Amino acid sequence: MAKILVADDSLAELQIIQQTLQSTGHSIVTVMDGEAAEAKAKSEKFDLIILDVIMPKKNGFQVCREIKTNDSTKNIPVIMVTSKDQESDKFWGMKQGADEYLTKPFKPEDLLKTVKKYI
Repeated sequence: MAKILVADDSLAELQIIQQTLQSTGHSIVTVMDGEAAEAKAKSEKFDLIILDVIMPKKNGFQVCREIKTNDSTKNIPVIMVTSKDQESDKFWGMKQGADEYLTKPFKPEDLLKTVKKYI
């Protein structure tokens, strides 16, 4: 089973993502701000990271850039899941190193399909 880090400052969104991934049997670790996401990514081994963009302390773009430029975490796939749905947001997310960019609200099957692609 894979270990997935999910970072979102909304408890409701965290629960939606957790419930969506629950059926996969993967281990899910959640955090609610960007600094916590970055610290977890560096201190534990994850197979996949799901990041919101708008979070306190550090936004998802900053966290993604840090993960993708750090030698110990750069190979972990990052899926951004966010309400920022402009083409410029997606472009910027991919430029920071995101492997995928999903917008909220998402269909559970889209998230599952995307996760399956990387695990």
